[in-house]
Amino acid sequence: MNVVILGGTGRTGGRVLRQLLSRDVRVCAVVRSAERLPAGVADDPRLTVVEADLLAMSDEQVREQVDGCDVVISCLGHTISAQGILGPPHDLVTRSVERVCKAIRDLRPAQPMRLILMSSVSVNRPGGLDTRRGRFERAYLWVLRGLVPPARDNQRAADFLRDVIAAADPHVQWVAVRPDTLKEGDVTEYALHEGLVDSLFRPGETTMANVAHFMCDLATDDRAWDTWQGKLPVIVNSRPA
Repeated sequence: MNVVILGGTGRTGGRVLRQLLSRDVRVCAVVRSAERLPAGVADDPRLTVVEADLLAMSDEQVREQVDGCDVVISCLGHTISAQGILGPPHDLVTRSVERVCKAIRDLRPAQPMRLILMSSVSVNRPGGLDTRRGRFERAYLWVLRGLVPPARDNQRAADFLRDVIAAADPHVQWVAVRPDTLKEGDVTEYALHEGLVDSLFRPGETTMANVAHFMCDLATDDRAWDTWQGKLPVIVNSRPA
């Protein structure tokens, strides 16, 4: 198996990268700075590092990275700082997903390619399916997306996959993983749900290691993929009985 990972130097993306290598998966990491790769992985023979900004690459260069891979995992996100939240690019996640999907469509692989997107519980499923979210919370999110670019970006990326790719593209299959509040910690028991579990105002918790574990399962386990393909699963740490 060959996996391309975007955002492999981030807190969760680095864990995805490590866990993929531990599963003996060949990985191509497209990163802006190779110096920020997780410690100890740079010399792994299963890892290829491409130092580049995906949004600055030509269409041909994006196709070259995607060509021949089985899975693309995006852990791209906005840095938690004033510049990262309010500064450009405001549409990092959406544009990256669009560019990857275009590259896959241009390549027309014989078998559909898997695209796994790290999303957020602030992202809504369509048609009011997230019934756990009340009127006040929906209004709060509407304002948040208007004022905070990352919230708007995450929703638009998921909407693009759901509305554009699911409806018209036989070459791309996708899952958008929605973790709750990200925490440090090791892989533990965790639960997966189609809909929301907690309120934004009383959030649950998800270790980044658990998110990475689930995303790696989606990449390598056909049963996990068949269960969640085309969905927006919520992942939370299991709670004591």
